[in-house]
Amino acid sequence: MLISIGKAKIVIDVGPDFRSQALAANVTHLDGVIITHSHHDHTASMDELRAFTHFSGHPLPILFSQATLNDLKIRFYYILGLAEDSNISRNHFDVQILPSHSGAVCFLGNAVKYVSYLQGSMEVNGFRFGDLAYITDIKSYNEEIFDFLKGVKTLVLGVLRHAPSALHLSIDEAIAFAKRCGAEQTWFTHLSHEIGHEETSMLLPPGISLSYDGLEIPFQIFEE
Repeated sequence: MLISIGKAKIVIDVGPDFRSQALAANVTHLDGVIITHSHHDHTASMDELRAFTHFSGHPLPILFSQATLNDLKIRFYYILGLAEDSNISRNHFDVQILPSHSGAVCFLGNAVKYVSYLQGSMEVNGFRFGDLAYITDIKSYNEEIFDFLKGVKTLVLGVLRHAPSALHLSIDEAIAFAKRCGAEQTWFTHLSHEIGHEETSMLLPPGISLSYDGLEIPFQIFEE
């Protein structure tokens, strides 16, 4: 997901096909990166981000939790470094750590709210930009998440398939979640190949839709 706030362009997660997605969307530069968690399907293209730092000549700001950093330091030791005093990452990333379980941070001059939940044993972060929220890879959650989502007009929500899953919401579970959130529009993402787009779309209630490549969503940033 590419977030555009003013002139700033921030990508959320970089999965295995990030390069092809960026080329198709004509993404010629990035101002920052947000990583929800360290699973491979969300971080496989960390290497590709080095192209942006190469051409810009300065480190790329990146925001994630301490748990995510700890894992990525092992997976991508050659760009994030294993040692705290390593300077390997300094040419590539300007790391910013989420300070707590939930709250708000200033990232690239913009207010970004966040919340944490567990996908199995993996800590995942959801993010909010004004009246837009991005919640992916969710199955179990505390009731506080609906306080976090209060006032959201557009929700982008991770869904896997129709059948139940141990680690992801099913279509029915996601519909129930979206209704509790009360957003004007919910877009399902993280869809598996088991979901037929046209036939599933016909089953969804008003205000809930399946996302697709190239989808553009307007949102409003609140003045603090």
